[in-house]
Amino acid sequence: MIKKAFACVFIALTLTLPLSGQELNCQISISTPGMSETERQIMQTLRSELSEFVNQTNWTPFQFETNERIEASIQITIEERAGGDEYRASIQVQSRRPIYNTSYNSPVFNHRDRDFDFRYREHQPLEYADNTFISNITSVIAYYVYIIIGFDFDTFSPLGGTPYFEMAQRIVNQAQNASERGWKSFESQRKRSWLVENLLNNRYRPIREAMYRYLRLGFDTMTDNLDLGRAEVLEAVEMLQRAHRERPGSLLLQSVLTAKGDELVNLFSEASPMEQNKAIEILSEIDPSNSAKYRRIADSN
Repeated sequence: MIKKAFACVFIALTLTLPLSGQELNCQISISTPGMSETERQIMQTLRSELSEFVNQTNWTPFQFETNERIEASIQITIEERAGGDEYRASIQVQSRRPIYNTSYNSPVFNHRDRDFDFRYREHQPLEYADNTFISNITSVIAYYVYIIIGFDFDTFSPLGGTPYFEMAQRIVNQAQNASERGWKSFESQRKRSWLVENLLNNRYRPIREAMYRYLRLGFDTMTDNLDLGRAEVLEAVEMLQRAHRERPGSLLLQSVLTAKGDELVNLFSEASPMEQNKAIEILSEIDPSNSAKYRRIADSN
């Protein structure tokens, strides 16, 4: 499958392959608490237009079969209408991928961005270009599309998502003069600039490598050998521990644990007592705010 090809051929393929991707199967929803029926209708129109933008745009040079498309969801919550065509919102972005030879989809990315400001007039064209900042709404959505694709490619080949994280970085750079919140690194360490900086920073490379081991070497092998697959996942968790000790509190590690925390509890609840104790110890160290959740792993004993 072309989807699983190494991303190092990205530039060459860009020059030789037709741009026919349609890589995502992304469900988009917009929550409009407290808004009038007219305003809800405007947001329904926006939802349809964003769905077409995300799912019908060619984001990579690869041809995806329908069953290979990346499963994702984008939940936009309108916090307030700031006046006219201006809105303040938050956005929750999630993605998942199927596990080989099963019907199970494993969560890959789960991130909430509380600083999504945008302008929108009903039926206005959603304009976007990779080489310039046109509007905040399309730039934010495109940024997260590239993050989703990058995470997905990382799970199929080591660091395979790098070209897509670089595209996300380009969007961040182009948005530095934007008036909307969320792009500038000095605002806080939970902004878009920090997430993609972590993804491209060699100091956090072990976190990305752990995602490959976790899914490709771990979960994808469990139908053939459950114990071996779980051991690979535990090794991936140990890689996260080493990354945490080197650079504690990174936004990238927090994002991975947000996506994977519940899955890890379920997986190690069926493990041996030795593996359970090791998993609880490591996860409680790298994600102390959720240590009570990880202690549930031992409840099955």
